[in-house]
Amino acid sequence: MTAEQLMAFEDEIKELWLAGKIRSPVHLSRGNEKQLIEIFKDVQPHDWVFSTHRSHYHALLKGISPEWLRAEILANRSIHINSSRHHFFSSAIVAGALPIALGVALAIQRLSKPEKVWAFTGDMAAETGCFHECSKYARRNRLPITFVVENNGFSVNTPTQEVWGREYKSNLCEITYSYKRGFPHQGIEGQWVVF
Repeated sequence: MTAEQLMAFEDEIKELWLAGKIRSPVHLSRGNEKQLIEIFKDVQPHDWVFSTHRSHYHALLKGISPEWLRAEILANRSIHINSSRHHFFSSAIVAGALPIALGVALAIQRLSKPEKVWAFTGDMAAETGCFHECSKYARRNRLPITFVVENNGFSVNTPTQEVWGREYKSNLCEITYSYKRGFPHQGIEGQWVVF
């Protein structure tokens, strides 16, 4: 998919949400298209991708069809998109997918399978004990997993630097990239879901 196609998908979801067709939280991406397209050049169809509550771009780049993804979002599953067929799992729990990703990487290693695991997380989650324990265990045991930290500089709506007292920096992952988010953490341009 191109950056334009990714952004068009999110714009469509935004309109569906504003029209009241989606009655659950939706976390949209914007601003990291170029970085993700580059990363996903290395993700193979048989690889596993573990994502976060903001998973639409990851799912589309993994090969999940826009039609299937749209249907899942309309069924109010935006923040936990899962497809065993596409080896894709996401969790709305901060750092919640990381231990599962670690377990899959361990199973792949023990079974001598050719797959690899890609575990995406935000800069806030990358400061948690869960991330540190998973990444250290993976490195120590040479597991087939790549941790990708998506640094938008925010912990929800608070700058990550204010939360942790410093800018995010880690040597526990293979890939870190920074970007300026184009949508707020929650809601869309001041609009909120009203039930």
